[in-house]
Amino acid sequence: MSKFIFSIVILILTGCTEQALINQNNHGLIYCAEANPVSFNPQLTTLGSTIDLTSKQLYNRLISIDANTGEFLPELAHSWKISNNRKKITFELRQDVQFHQTDYFTPTRKLNADDVVFTFSRLFDAYNPYHFVSGGQYPYFQSIGLDQLIKSIIKESEYSVSFELFDAQSSFLANIATDFSVILSAEYAKSLEIDETLENLDNYPVGTGPYKFKDYKRDILIRYYKHDEYWKHPVELEQLVFDITPNSTTRIAKMLTHECDVTPHPNSSQLSILASRKDIKVLKETNLNIGYWAFNTQKAPFDDNRVRRALAHAIDIDKIMHAVYLDNGKRLESILPNTSWAYQAQVNMPNYNPELAKRLLRQAGLVEGFKMDLWAMPVARIYNPNARKMAELIQSDLNKIGITVNIVEYEWNTFIKKLEEHAHDTVLLGWSADTPDPDNFFSPLLSCAAALNGKNAANWCDPEFDLLLSKALDTIKIEERKEFYFQAQQMVIQELPLFPIAQGMRFQASSTNVENIEIKSFGGVSLAKARKL
Repeated sequence: MSKFIFSIVILILTGCTEQALINQNNHGLIYCAEANPVSFNPQLTTLGSTIDLTSKQLYNRLISIDANTGEFLPELAHSWKISNNRKKITFELRQDVQFHQTDYFTPTRKLNADDVVFTFSRLFDAYNPYHFVSGGQYPYFQSIGLDQLIKSIIKESEYSVSFELFDAQSSFLANIATDFSVILSAEYAKSLEIDETLENLDNYPVGTGPYKFKDYKRDILIRYYKHDEYWKHPVELEQLVFDITPNSTTRIAKMLTHECDVTPHPNSSQLSILASRKDIKVLKETNLNIGYWAFNTQKAPFDDNRVRRALAHAIDIDKIMHAVYLDNGKRLESILPNTSWAYQAQVNMPNYNPELAKRLLRQAGLVEGFKMDLWAMPVARIYNPNARKMAELIQSDLNKIGITVNIVEYEWNTFIKKLEEHAHDTVLLGWSADTPDPDNFFSPLLSCAAALNGKNAANWCDPEFDLLLSKALDTIKIEERKEFYFQAQQMVIQELPLFPIAQGMRFQASSTNVENIEIKSFGGVSLAKARKL
């Protein structure tokens, strides 16, 4: 009996108490999630697995971005005004937004300007009592320099708040619209100060989103209840349960036995199994993402461009596209996917050429080859559905040019923590865009600020590259921005701190009686409108 069929049999025999409880009224949904959350506050992480579990389910942002037109849309702010010098942006807030009432907090007022001031001042104000709580790291905002951009946040009135910036920056609104820019409750934060339990702000969340937190059992489940006073629209689901199931085969088995209603990121090899079922549907979305191989440029021999280029020339990308993505992805020709408005195909992208790889190693004084670690993600993501398989293919290819590869794996949250400490040699990783703005690929991945906070897996810092990004952000003229981003793309492929491999497709499986799950070309999943027939 195959391992996959055996998993299904075990699941059928054991049953699922959670699903039985949910199905009693058909107003609950179970979502098979691939990892535990690292926090319940999206400000504190860039992990897509955590963002999917938290951001759009528990919180709202001031504004959002229309996935089709790229236009900014009102959310908690019903309108906004930008000053002539673009250094002051004033948001007018809705007056009917209620925070969650939970077992541990009862709000006495609705959202106002105090909440916005508190939320964003935490990021950059060392005198904010929460600035250093939960580690005091805000990786996305620090990677893009937002903490250095905001000069002050001013409460103009009860429902009006202004951001004053040191510099006009063309991506500011886009970053305010990301899944990381959620609005927290200042009143809840103040109550935790009194109790001296400040970290509960991030562990026991209070937001304005469609669902409110009920309980969390690590490695087992997260349970949310619907927010009865949600400002935007009625919420159909009474309960939303995330079943923590890291193993992809187990997630699919639970889908087939209806122990889960939804599961993200099925492997390409599992799609035919799912497609054969009339009670299951598979959603497919072209997503702004890149899967890449990053080299720790502060470690020898990866500090040598010739070595990095040799490694890139040594691997057969066509084989990876077929075996890992099952031809559902797109081979990358730049650090940007070709659906980005600033995309430019790079003529000097390394191609499969083992002989050239050997020559480059000889030039670098590594005739005998060397030993290295290759870290592989333990979870399936849009940009890399099977990092272990990819690592094995790379291991085989590098062995042919005299390089011995040790594949390293850790539990996901441990993996990320060690990665931030730059303990790796090389790593298979990726990035899913949070906005359509091209800077969303450059600054979080390769800026000097991202290297300092541990989110730059290449550990690469080049002031010339940072200057290009700054120039691109200093103008609102698209053609000028494109030119700077063209130069940035050329520089990445010339220096090769990371080797872009593929853009993946976003797949999501759900039972046919589940409707209105929103997956877009960027950002996390939204279950706000989800319902079961």
